[in-house]
Amino acid sequence: VQLQASGGGLVQPRGSLRLSCAASRLIFEDYAIGWFRQAPGKEREGVSCFSSSDGSTDYADSVKGRFTSFRDSAKNTVYLQMNSLIPEDTAVYYCAVDSNPNFISLAAVVYDYWGQGTQVTVSS
Repeated sequence: VQLQASGGGLVQPRGSLRLSCAASRLIFEDYAIGWFRQAPGKEREGVSCFSSSDGSTDYADSVKGRFTSFRDSAKNTVYLQMNSLIPEDTAVYYCAVDSNPNFISLAAVVYDYWGQGTQVTVSS
């Protein structure tokens, strides 16, 4: 199983970015999906998660109303749309999947497979 996150970069405050996570040898519909981030010197933080079985979602309070995660089944790709970015969003972002599609969590410990990170830097 391989997850490939992409789409990071440098963006100005109040800008937007869309991160993508593509998978090989798994179908996202069979998994719960999470997005995480880790800033220098900080612990990994759950940003969003959603269940493939019923579409339920959860977001960290720090990103609610600004970030949206969704899936394109035809492309077997998941996305994290990030709007109104602020410098505090600067971090390496990771996608991950949990083999239980019915359970969503922002806790990193429940996720089975992880992609490599993509750097997001919010700065003027």
